[in-house]
Amino acid sequence: MSETRPLGSTGMNLTPLGFGTWVIAGPGWEYSWGATDDAESIAAIRHAIDGGLNWLDTAPAYGLGHAEDLVGRALADLPEPDRPYLFTKTGLIWHEGDDRSGPPRRIMSPESVRQELEASLRRLRVDHIDLYQVHWPDTGDVFVYGEEGVPAETATPLDEYWQVMADLKKEGKVRAIGLSNHDVAQLTAAERIAHVDAIQPPFSAINRSSAAEIAWAAANDTGVIVYSPLQSGLLTGAFTAERAANLGAGDWRSSSADFTTGLPANLALVDALRPIAAAHGVSVAEVALAWTTAWPGITGAIVGARTPAQIDGWLGARTLELTAADLDTIADAITATGAGTGPARA
Repeated sequence: MSETRPLGSTGMNLTPLGFGTWVIAGPGWEYSWGATDDAESIAAIRHAIDGGLNWLDTAPAYGLGHAEDLVGRALADLPEPDRPYLFTKTGLIWHEGDDRSGPPRRIMSPESVRQELEASLRRLRVDHIDLYQVHWPDTGDVFVYGEEGVPAETATPLDEYWQVMADLKKEGKVRAIGLSNHDVAQLTAAERIAHVDAIQPPFSAINRSSAAEIAWAAANDTGVIVYSPLQSGLLTGAFTAERAANLGAGDWRSSSADFTTGLPANLALVDALRPIAAAHGVSVAEVALAWTTAWPGITGAIVGARTPAQIDGWLGARTLELTAADLDTIADAITATGAGTGPARA
C-alpha cells in the first residue's frame, strides 16, 4: 500500500488512514459513544500522529464542539512541519435553548456556515481549514442519522450553500471544500457551480452503499475519504452478540439495526475475515481497513479510537496489501452471509 495518496486535485497527499474524533467527543449529546477521558483522548490523537497518520477528521457536531477543542489542545505545541492536515465540517446545528441531548438541525444558510467556520477556527486554534465539508444536505429540519429527510421551506438550496463554500475557498479561509453524505445527483449539481474537491461517504465491508458516489469521484478527479470503515466497531473482531446486548442507553449503537437485527450476518462476515487475518499475522480490524482502502477510488479511511492502545490494533493496515485471492474470499463471504448492502466487488 502506498505511503500517501493524492486527495483529488487539492495538492494534499494523505496517508491511507486518518484519525477520526467522533468517538472521543464525550457524553451528553445525540449520537454520543458514551463517557470518555479527555487526557486519554488527547493522548490518542498524539499517538495517531506519532504513528504516521497525517490527517485528522472532526466536526463541531461531535460533542457540541468538544472534539474540535480536544484536537486544538492536542496540536497546540506541535511545530508546523509536524502538524497533520485538519478536516472539519459544517451544517449540523444546536441553537441556544435547544435540548442538547436531542438531535440537531441541518442548517446551511450562508450566515450560519460563516459563524460555524469562525467557531471551528477558534476551537482548532488555526487560521484556516485544510478541508471544509458540508456534513449533510440541508433539509432545514431535525437531523436523524442515516435518514435523508424531506427539505423544509426553510432549507438552503444546494446551489446556494455550495456557492458559500466556494467563496470561503476563494477567501483563503479553507484550502479545499467537500461534500459528505451527498448522492450522485447532488454531487453533479454541485460540480456545475464549483469543483467538488472531496467527498466523505460511509463505506465498509458491511455498508457498501456509496459505491456509486465513489465511482463518480474517480471520474471527476475528486478525492474520497470514507467514514465508519470498521462499521462502528463491528469489524474490529472484538465485538460479540453479548457486547451488543449490553450497550448502554447512552451509546447510539444500542438502537442501530447493524447491532440488532443485522448483527448475526455482520458477525458471520467478521468470522470469515479471521483466517485472512491469521494468514497475514494481523488483526481482523486491519484486514477490514485494508479491504476498504483497496477499493478503487478511495483516498483514505477515517478510523476512530478512544485510547492509544486501540490505535495499535489497526495501525498496521497502513501497509497491509490484500491479495486478489483475499479479496475474492471476502467478496464470497459478503454474498454468502448477506451482510450489509452494496456490491461485493468494485
